[in-house]
Parts: sequence; C-alpha cells; structure tokens
Amino acid sequence: MNVLIAEDDENIRNGLAELLNNEGYSTVLARNGAEALELFRKAAPDFVCLDIMMPGANGYDVCREIRKKNANVPVIFISAKSEEVDKVLGLELGADDYILKPFGVREVLARIRAVTRRCLAARQPIAETPSFVMDDLEIFPAELRAHRGDITIDLSLREVRILQLLHARKGQVVDRDTFFNECWGLDYLPNSRTLDQHIAKLRKRIERDPKLPRLIHTVHGVGYRFDG
Repeated sequence: MNVLIAEDDENIRNGLAELLNNEGYSTVLARNGAEALELFRKAAPDFVCLDIMMPGANGYDVCREIRKKNANVPVIFISAKSEEVDKVLGLELGADDYILKPFGVREVLARIRAVTRRCLAARQPIAETPSFVMDDLEIFPAELRAHRGDITIDLSLREVRILQLLHARKGQVVDRDTFFNECWGLDYLPNSRTLDQHIAKLRKRIERDPKLPRLIHTVHGVGYRFDG
C-alpha cells in the first residue's frame, strides 16, 4: 500500500516514513500542502496522512481538494491541534480519523490498519436488493438513489447502508456500535461524532422537515430508530 505523508516537520515526516516502510508500506513524502496535492495527483496513493499546520495550503485545504478528486481514499489527520472544533472540522471535511501529536508509533499503525479495514468494508458493493419504502420515500440501494414522488435524491453508499440498517430493524433502537460495525466496519472510535454528523446531513436530504424527522428518530444516549 502506498501512503502519502504530508508533514512539514522533517523529523516527524521521516520518522513516519521509516515506521511505515519497516512495516512493508511504500511512502511518498510532501513538505507542504502544494507538494501534497501534486504528489496525490501523480502517485495516486492508497492512504493519506496529513498534518494540518503546513505552509501554504494547510491540511484542511488539502483534504478538501482530495475529497473533490477521490471520495474513497482513506485520510487521517496527524496534528498537534487538540481542540474539539479542530477534530470536528477535520472529520466534517472527510477525514477518516484524527491522531494527536505526540503519538505512539503503535497507535499510528493500529489506526492506519483500522481505517483501512473500515474503508474496505464500506466499499463492498451493495448486494442486489429490491427497493424498500420508508414513509413516503422509496429507496433503490443498487442505484444509490431515493425517490419521493417526482423528486430524485442521490445517496452515498454509506447513507444507503444507514437506511438499510434502520429499515431492517424497523421499530427497534439501533445503537451506535451497530451502526459503526455494519456501516463503517469494525474498530470505529467510540467517541467520534461522525455518526451524528452523517445522520444530520442525511436528514437534511431525505426528511421533509429535518427539525421534525419522521424517518430517523433520535434515541438519546443510545442511537437511532425508524418506526415505520
């Protein structure tokens, strides 16, 4: 697996590369955001490790551009920025994980492997399944679309998996671990707000009134439920 490491600190950059190379990964190294984007285009890496505070284009900018070009490549931030708002912004921009500096080498390797497993699981094609109905919304999993009357709503693969899970457990509360295991893959960070962010975005797209949702009900402290 080829990993792009974008980090302006030479010691950290080379240290990460040595660590990953010793584990059998190949690496390409960028000293700033502009180099990261150029290498992303040329090397087509399988995984991206991004610092945030780099000269020129920062890590957020780089992540935003990467997501425009490739929605699936795993991206993790490795940063000294420890505020919750920094982590949330990184995840909202499409990063798959966030590691704080200073970090342990075993933690980095474990996170990279966990994110890789999750992303591979999420990319598994949806089996040929018939459409199903949630209230007045008809969902077509194989097409990654939903229809409400004459309105067509495009969905991501993960959004379809979330809706499939809720529909299959109609009337039951689906807890957060189940969402992570079945829609993201195993080993997701238990404190992540990613699920809530995905549900919020999904509601804006599929609910007639996201403030009064009819399809996805919040069960505080546990998870979500579709009543049917």
